[in-house]
Amino acid sequence: MDDLHEWVSLRDDEATVWLLDATFLTSNWRCIYGEGCSGVGHQPEPELEQGCCSHGAHLSDDDDRERVLHFASRLTAQDWQYCTDDISNAVEVDADGDGLTAKVDSACIFLNRPDFGGGAGCALHRAALRHGERPLDWKPEVCWQLPLRLDNYTDDNGQVTMLLREWKRADWGAGGAEFHWWCTEDDTAFVDQRSVFETMRDEIVELVGRDVYDAFSNHVAARGVAVFVAHPTHRTGG
Repeated sequence: MDDLHEWVSLRDDEATVWLLDATFLTSNWRCIYGEGCSGVGHQPEPELEQGCCSHGAHLSDDDDRERVLHFASRLTAQDWQYCTDDISNAVEVDADGDGLTAKVDSACIFLNRPDFGGGAGCALHRAALRHGERPLDWKPEVCWQLPLRLDNYTDDNGQVTMLLREWKRADWGAGGAEFHWWCTEDDTAFVDQRSVFETMRDEIVELVGRDVYDAFSNHVAARGVAVFVAHPTHRTGG
């Protein structure tokens, strides 16, 4: 029972049930890329500043691919360490026929390395901020969603349930078991002054819609963050 979480259940006007992981959403997790993130390799490598970009990003569909390529075309050599005139080379297809971003030197082609003059980190993310736009509009879906995951289930009676929760190590498939570290399991990433549902508001609204987000936010405000079951990292010390 070490991974005990508390959930909030909502039903929208379309009779869809939404289950939201209140334990994670009211936690103070934040991305610590470049601030001690150990990466998702087989050993701690914070000096590489690869974060969860070591394996490239799997693209959800053709729309995801075309959107990423569109924004990649706006990148300049000052934005992107591996800037290329032929941006189609930035994505490829794996053996299973799935699209993903290409890799250069064992990490995503869009990841600027620490020695890059334009700054380390995702070139798409950095360029979006420079243009005053949202990184979630520029990046592959899996990248802006992490560490959130939206699952859906339909029972035998046609009842649809949408489940918004934290992304677990197991969600990476068999490879996730080989990660020496995963951020939602370590208390070093739970250092923000605000809750996830506040800091990731845009991402959550994109996933569940404004009405569901507002209902959840109002519920939390009425109860208070402190009354929800604490995240396991705060109970076990990571």
